[in-house]
Formats: sequence, structure tokens, C-alpha cells
Amino acid sequence: MNTKDLLESLLNSAQDMAQQGRAAVEEKMGIPEQGEQRDAQLSALGKGALVGGAAALLLGTKSGRKLTGSAVKLGGLAALGGLAYKGYQNWQENNARQADNSVDAEDYQPIESLPEEQADDRSKVILSAVIAASKADGHIDDAEQARIESYIARFAQSDELTGFVHAELEKPLDPGEIAMACDSPELANEVYLASMLVIDQSNFMEKAYLKELAKQLALDPDLVASLEQQTVPA
Repeated sequence: MNTKDLLESLLNSAQDMAQQGRAAVEEKMGIPEQGEQRDAQLSALGKGALVGGAAALLLGTKSGRKLTGSAVKLGGLAALGGLAYKGYQNWQENNARQADNSVDAEDYQPIESLPEEQADDRSKVILSAVIAASKADGHIDDAEQARIESYIARFAQSDELTGFVHAELEKPLDPGEIAMACDSPELANEVYLASMLVIDQSNFMEKAYLKELAKQLALDPDLVASLEQQTVPA
């Protein structure tokens, strides 16, 4: 399984949980909060539940993180790319002064418009950003990390992808490294929006991480505001 498909599944699972209420869904299904029984029940439910389990740990853990309203609007990769494009387009229209690395809106390439290989490469960076943001408050302990890797391994069925996720979970938190991997304004915008999905704005450490990420991505403050506006429920 490629990274693009895995990231697509994680984002869609996050959207489903944000819409339905993860805790309510798991309570209805009788799934315990933690432990081997939880793993076994999620495993028995199939691939979708496995990805949901990983998304629950990365995006809405028992330690207090809540899936935000952003998850409902971001949805899958097409929605992520579309919202990032819309935010960028609005920023260009409303600001005479643009960043040196800006591109004309008509030349903008959201992730869903890319060939498969390029989309997969971009997905790796976005997945790295999601994992990094999920660690912004230091909440992922060894047991949670092991369960995330277990879910990913069983779903992805790829040693390379499982190893990639493991390495990202083990890395020290560094928004600068995430920013350095962004080779286009389009990717920078998508990375910022995907990170917003994970961040709890009421948590000081997480909010500070998101602010530093925007700085490292060299995003204009007005562009940040335009991107964030795209996730506000209508």
C-alpha cells in the first residue's frame, strides 16, 4: 500500500470520527479504551477499523486531544488540497504584497491534481507533518506508539511504509525539518492545514508548535488566516 492511500484513509477516518463522535461510536461498539482486547476487537472489524484505531490514537487520544471541527471539512486528500488552494487563492486576491515563493493561482497544483508518484511523495511529507503535530504535547507514550505501529503494519502490509511510520514516531519534534521537506507553496499550505487537524488550539504547547510551523514554512500571516478560515464550519 502506498503512502497516499494510507494518508487518505487516515484523513477519512478522522472525518468520520469528527462527524459521529469517536467516543460515542466506540462506546456503542463496546470497544475498551485500551489494552489487548481493544486491539483484538478493532482487528476483527477489518482494515477500516484498523485505520480508525490509528487515527484515534494520532488524532484523538485518551490523553485529551479532541478531533476538531477542521476534520469534518478537511476529509480526504482531495478536500485537503481543495481547501488549501481556496485559501491560497483568496490570499492572492486580497493581498497586493505576496511572498517571494508564491505562484499564480492558475499554476497552483493541489495534491489531487498530481500524477500518482508525485502525489505519493507529497503524501509522505503530509503524513510526517500529521505524526509530528500529534506529538506536539508529548502525549504519545511507548504503549500508544506500539499500537499505532501495529495498526499501520496490519493495514499497510508494507515493511517500508511501516518502517517509515516508526521512524517518524521516533524522531525528535522539529517543525523546521517538516518545513525543509516542503518544496512548493502548495505542499506548505497542505502541511499547515493537515497539522491544524491534529492540533488542539486550547493546548499551549500544541498552539505554539503550530505557530512555529507556520514561521518555519514562511507562511505570510494573512495566508495563515486565509487557510484557517477554510476550516471554519459554514
